[in-house]
Amino acid sequence: MTTAFVLINVDRPKIKQSIKEIREITGVSEVYTVAGEYDLVAVLRVKDNTELSRILADEMPHMKGITHTKTLIALEAFSDVNLDKVFKL
Repeated sequence: MTTAFVLINVDRPKIKQSIKEIREITGVSEVYTVAGEYDLVAVLRVKDNTELSRILADEMPHMKGITHTKTLIALEAFSDVNLDKVFKL
Protein backbone atom coordinates (compact mmCIF):
# COMPACT_ATOMS: atom_id res chain seq x y z
CA MET A 1 0.00 0.00 0.00
CA THR A 2 1.17 3.53 -0.78
CA THR A 3 0.12 6.33 1.55
CA ALA A 4 0.42 10.01 0.68
CA PHE A 5 -0.58 13.24 2.35
CA VAL A 6 -1.61 15.93 -0.11
CA LEU A 7 -1.48 19.50 1.20
CA ILE A 8 -3.96 21.58 -0.77
CA ASN A 9 -4.70 25.27 -1.27
CA VAL A 10 -8.10 26.19 -2.69
CA ASP A 11 -10.03 29.29 -3.65
CA ARG A 12 -11.96 30.10 -0.46
CA PRO A 13 -15.41 30.34 -2.11
CA LYS A 14 -14.92 26.84 -3.55
CA ILE A 15 -13.67 25.07 -0.42
CA LYS A 16 -16.85 23.03 0.25
CA GLN A 17 -17.12 21.97 -3.39
CA SER A 18 -13.42 21.06 -3.43
CA ILE A 19 -13.83 18.90 -0.33
CA LYS A 20 -16.79 17.11 -1.92
CA GLU A 21 -14.92 16.45 -5.18
CA ILE A 22 -11.74 15.29 -3.44
CA ARG A 23 -13.70 12.88 -1.21
CA GLU A 24 -15.25 11.30 -4.32
CA ILE A 25 -11.83 10.21 -5.65
CA THR A 26 -11.21 6.50 -5.21
CA GLY A 27 -8.18 6.18 -2.96
CA VAL A 28 -8.85 9.26 -0.84
CA SER A 29 -9.52 7.96 2.66
CA GLU A 30 -9.79 11.26 4.52
CA VAL A 31 -9.92 15.01 3.96
CA TYR A 32 -9.16 17.48 6.74
CA THR A 33 -9.58 21.24 6.90
CA VAL A 34 -6.50 22.69 8.56
CA ALA A 35 -5.13 25.98 9.80
CA GLY A 36 -1.87 27.36 8.51
CA GLU A 37 -0.21 27.53 5.13
CA TYR A 38 -2.62 25.05 3.52
CA ASP A 39 -6.41 24.80 3.54
CA LEU A 40 -6.90 21.03 3.27
CA VAL A 41 -5.01 17.80 3.79
CA ALA A 42 -6.12 14.73 1.84
CA VAL A 43 -4.92 11.30 2.92
CA LEU A 44 -4.52 8.92 0.00
CA ARG A 45 -4.20 5.17 0.53
CA VAL A 46 -3.73 3.36 -2.76
CA LYS A 47 -2.37 0.09 -4.09
CA ASP A 48 0.79 1.49 -5.65
CA ASN A 49 2.58 4.52 -7.10
CA THR A 50 0.81 4.10 -10.45
CA GLU A 51 -2.55 4.66 -8.76
CA LEU A 52 -1.11 7.59 -6.81
CA SER A 53 0.20 9.14 -10.01
CA ARG A 54 -3.21 8.78 -11.68
CA ILE A 55 -4.85 10.75 -8.87
CA LEU A 56 -2.19 13.43 -8.62
CA ALA A 57 -1.55 13.92 -12.34
CA ASP A 58 -4.89 13.11 -13.94
CA GLU A 59 -7.63 13.94 -11.43
CA MET A 60 -6.62 16.66 -8.99
CA PRO A 61 -5.14 19.14 -11.50
CA HIS A 62 -8.48 19.35 -13.32
CA MET A 63 -10.52 20.19 -10.23
CA LYS A 64 -11.81 23.74 -10.16
CA GLY A 65 -10.87 25.52 -6.98
CA ILE A 66 -7.54 23.81 -6.30
CA THR A 67 -4.76 26.37 -6.69
CA HIS A 68 -1.73 24.49 -5.34
CA THR A 69 -0.77 21.10 -3.92
CA LYS A 70 2.23 19.59 -2.20
CA THR A 71 2.47 15.82 -1.84
CA LEU A 72 4.24 13.97 0.95
CA ILE A 73 4.70 10.25 0.27
CA ALA A 74 5.00 8.03 3.33
CA LEU A 75 8.10 5.85 3.31
CA GLU A 76 7.21 3.74 6.31
CA ALA A 77 4.19 3.43 8.61
CA PHE A 78 4.20 2.70 12.31
CA SER A 79 0.79 1.60 13.58
CA ASP A 80 -0.79 -0.80 16.03
CA VAL A 81 -3.14 -2.00 13.29
CA ASN A 82 -2.51 -3.67 9.93
CA LEU A 83 -3.29 -0.72 7.64
CA ASP A 84 -3.28 -2.86 4.47
CA LYS A 85 -6.01 -5.01 5.99
CA VAL A 86 -8.04 -2.08 7.31
CA PHE A 87 -8.01 -0.32 3.93
CA LYS A 88 -8.32 -3.59 1.96
CA LEU A 89 -5.34 -2.91 -0.31
